[in-house]
Amino acid sequence: MTEHAALVAGDPIPTERVNSFLGSAPLRGAGLYQFAAPPRGATSHNEPAPARRQTEPPSVARQRRRWATQVIVTDELARRACAARGLKPPPEVSPAKPLTLAESDVADLGSIVAAALAHSQAARALLAALESEQTVPETAVQDYYARNQDRFLTPDALRRGVTPFDGAAPEDLLPYDAVREGISRELRKAAGRRAFFGWLDQARGTVVYSHGHEHPADPSHPDHEHRH
Repeated sequence: MTEHAALVAGDPIPTERVNSFLGSAPLRGAGLYQFAAPPRGATSHNEPAPARRQTEPPSVARQRRRWATQVIVTDELARRACAARGLKPPPEVSPAKPLTLAESDVADLGSIVAAALAHSQAARALLAALESEQTVPETAVQDYYARNQDRFLTPDALRRGVTPFDGAAPEDLLPYDAVREGISRELRKAAGRRAFFGWLDQARGTVVYSHGHEHPADPSHPDHEHRH
């Protein structure tokens, strides 16, 4: 049996790290990534289902292992990136409770990256560093304010059913100066996430996966699915 799930820049990632992560993310439901992407309206998975784990189709178990490998590889890559940048994230600790993901994060980031950020302090530290490096031009903030006026209607305008499409008056909108900081923060966050995705895509180029640990969407294995 292969003792490593992947090689990162030639260094082995032990399968035990993948097994440990799988053990910290109990299943809920029988879906492929149910423990990664909660059902609509749910925000956590804290109901282990050992019976389902025993009876799940082999193809589902294989895909789950591949998915978990991606999370662990992302953690390893982030640790190395933090070290290269001189960042020192807090030491990793064994999870005291099942992995918890926000449904919005899964929708926005994909379940692999969302789970990696929930699991890995190094990934969170790297994302924070990338976000802090982003510069948002004033023109971008102004443009966002102008194009998304439905987000900046006053409470009174909302009560009256005013919409920008009907021609909102200036007094129906929150003043630009009052919302400018929040818009800038949101745009910086989005830019930081794009930078994180760009980093991850490039960093994965150093990874060689063992058989049974390929990316879930890798077309070279028969069970592949384009799901994240």
